[in-house]
Amino acid sequence: MSAESTASSGVPHDNRFKVWRQTRPFWAGLFTMIGGVPIAYLPYGDMRLGNVTLAMKTTAGAGALIIGVLLITLGLTMWFQPLVRVFSGVAAIVLALVSIPVSNFGGLVIGFFFALVGGGMSVAWAPAPPPREPEADTARQEPADRYEAATPDPYAHTHTHDGTTQPVIPQQGPAASAAETTIEADGGRNSAG
Repeated sequence: MSAESTASSGVPHDNRFKVWRQTRPFWAGLFTMIGGVPIAYLPYGDMRLGNVTLAMKTTAGAGALIIGVLLITLGLTMWFQPLVRVFSGVAAIVLALVSIPVSNFGGLVIGFFFALVGGGMSVAWAPAPPPREPEADTARQEPADRYEAATPDPYAHTHTHDGTTQPVIPQQGPAASAAETTIEADGGRNSAG
C-alpha cells in the first residue's frame, strides 16, 4: 500500500490533490525542481538578441547538467518520499551552493535562489499532527479545574495576625477591583503604617 492510497482514501475526488499536497513538502519540491531547470539549461542554451546569438556554453557543461538533473530528482524525491525530506533539503542546498562556480553563477542566480529556498523549506517542513478524534464521554464533561476556579470555596478562611480566622467574602462587580488595590489581603484591614 502506498502513501498516496492511505492519505487519500475516503476523500472526495476534488480534494485528493489538496490532501496529497498537504502531506508532503510540496512547495519545497516545486522550488527545487524550478531551480534545477536554469542550472541545467543555461550552459547548453543560446540567447538571441535581435540578429546576435549569444552562446552561454561553458567548459563545465556536464557538471551543470548533473547538478540540474540531481536538483530535479531531489524535488521529485521530496514529493514522493517525504520521509527523506531532510536529506533531500540538505543535498539541494549543497548542490545550489556548488552550482555557483560550476553553472554560470548558479543559473544566473535564479536557479541558485530557487534551489536554496526549496532546500531550506524541505528541511524546515514537518508533517501536521494527526487530527484528534473527540471521545463521547470527555466531550460532554466539563473540566474540573475550570469549574473549581469559577466557584469560590465557601469554607475558605484567612488567618489574621492575632491568630483568629475570618471567612473570605468574595467581592463582585466594579467595587471588587477597587477593593483589591486599597485593602490588604490580611482580613480586610487597612494598613495605616
